[in-house]
Amino acid sequence: MKKKIIILPGDGIGKEVTTEGKKVLEKIASSFGHEFEFDEAVIGHDAIEATGNPLPDETLIKLKNCDAILFGAVGHPKYDNDPTLKVRPEQGLLKMRKELGLYANLRPIKLFDELLEASSIKPEVLKGSDILFFRELTGDVYFGEKGRKDDGNTAYDVMIYQRYEVERIAHKAFQAARTRKKKVTSVDKANVLESSRLWRETVQEIGKQYPDVQLEHQFVDSAAMKLIQNPRSFDVVLTGNLFGDILTDEASQIAGSMGMLASASVGDKVGLYEPIHGSAHDITGKGIANPLASILSAALLLDISFGLKEESEAIIKAIEQTLKAGYRTTDIADAKTSKEKILNTQAMGSYILKQLSQAHVAVS
Repeated sequence: MKKKIIILPGDGIGKEVTTEGKKVLEKIASSFGHEFEFDEAVIGHDAIEATGNPLPDETLIKLKNCDAILFGAVGHPKYDNDPTLKVRPEQGLLKMRKELGLYANLRPIKLFDELLEASSIKPEVLKGSDILFFRELTGDVYFGEKGRKDDGNTAYDVMIYQRYEVERIAHKAFQAARTRKKKVTSVDKANVLESSRLWRETVQEIGKQYPDVQLEHQFVDSAAMKLIQNPRSFDVVLTGNLFGDILTDEASQIAGSMGMLASASVGDKVGLYEPIHGSAHDITGKGIANPLASILSAALLLDISFGLKEESEAIIKAIEQTLKAGYRTTDIADAKTSKEKILNTQAMGSYILKQLSQAHVAVS
């Protein structure tokens, strides 16, 4: 198989973790006889510094002419500390989603048994949790009208949804549920918000086309509580942009760390794959970032964009073997982890490559 992959390192630890993700993709290509062509492009703070634009035209052209994208993160403390800045890294991310038609964000929340103790939640509550979030990406307050009035003393952000935006992601969620436990939980705030009432009405209509899938509705505040109380009660979760952003970060505690969570942003063409942890400038350059979310994102890329399930599963198996052997990065280590088994970013990536090599030799 010949495919073109764009590496989009972005800002902060994005550069560090995508380096390891790319190495794993290269290893898969050589082991399974594929030909992956790689190219890089800039986005976010680095792009602003270089061009004044968080998503330069050159980058966008490359993204529109590839088969898949492995993305790092965008963000910089400079913008967090000065909210008056008009050009911001996140604008590049939002524009990229719009331009590429990436309307569905898939975030699998799957707990490796070896990390049961890494979470702050009791192991007996967590064990067996396996949730797939579908977060809508092109609507909501992120894209609605926003501004200031009354001499800057009043601010507003309009939460807006169009029916077709809800319909297309609902179809994807129900289709995915058919391959899992056949249950969709739609999360909204329909008791208060008109946009949520449109959301619920539309999801109910789409649900009638999937009579074999159980549909339930939950308000976002109740869902946030139940995620911690009983995460095993969820299978596929379907929700809007803002609620999905918050709930999936909360759900990272089920997996023990944000450093373990991959995501896929897909539409009808190219797919973008990224860890959910952000740019994390507090640890940038220290070599301690967990690359496993980026490596798991590479596994999602192979599965969803290229249909290479065996190759994707080989990566997941390599991670399982690494964790079973006791190796950890600092964010998932606990008191029982010996010092010599706490690996830095590059060493963890190298150990995954070692596991992939051994597995390939055994299969051959």
